[in-house]
Amino acid sequence: MIVTSQSANALSCRSGSWKIWSLSDGHVDMSADLLRRGPGLGKYTLPGPSQQEPSLVRLSVNCFLLEGPGSHGVLIDCGAGGQWEPSLGHLDRTMAEAGIDPSSIGTVALTHTHLDHLNGLITRDGREAFANLSRIVIAHDAVAGFVDEPHLERFRHLLAPVRDGDQLNDHLAARAIPGHAPGHMAYVFDSGEDRIVFCGDLIHVPAAQFARPELTWAYDLDQSIACATRIKLLQEAFSTQTWLAGAHMAKPGIGRVAEEGSGYAFAPIT
Repeated sequence: MIVTSQSANALSCRSGSWKIWSLSDGHVDMSADLLRRGPGLGKYTLPGPSQQEPSLVRLSVNCFLLEGPGSHGVLIDCGAGGQWEPSLGHLDRTMAEAGIDPSSIGTVALTHTHLDHLNGLITRDGREAFANLSRIVIAHDAVAGFVDEPHLERFRHLLAPVRDGDQLNDHLAARAIPGHAPGHMAYVFDSGEDRIVFCGDLIHVPAAQFARPELTWAYDLDQSIACATRIKLLQEAFSTQTWLAGAHMAKPGIGRVAEEGSGYAFAPIT
């Protein structure tokens, strides 16, 4: 992939005839105590000076847009909207800065239904964010979580459930990455020149979990499965030189995986 532009909140790349965007929705600071030493184990303490108060880790919130020739864009996750921390919900501002028209987006593909991934369907003033949205791709096992959000009722008719291996288009397929949330889904893009796995919440704290992929996150629904999924996908990404794009990796959140010691390191795209 070739980087074609980069700003504080947006990065664009070219791969074949496709443009791939990383778009920042903002960030959220969370307690480092949410890291766990492994499935069923206690809290993991990040290296550094001892503190009386729990330290914080900053989680970027990234969304990714795929623009191909002659088609509406596919947006992978859409951020937190205006329903959470004031440091989140800035996807609309980022798109404006990047010169992206929200009406050019025809598909939103959700990795899962946690609010920092789907509330961006609605703007801060209550409007539908994407005027020409024709479908919301979502795992079958995640539909119930979407339906449980009454403020999203207006979008239910757009839900397009998929299963592991289903194709969204000729270049994009769904891949189940279980453990974090019901129906946690990655999207695998192949332009013919590059392969990118948009891996949702596979990793929450990149500074810790690449080097020690056995570390889990308190909000993983099943920490054992999430751990096994992460280890498998990191090994695969390294061995096949596949790009990874993660919702909570430090922006722009796209890079390669390299082996380092007994674990891995992440090399962001530049």
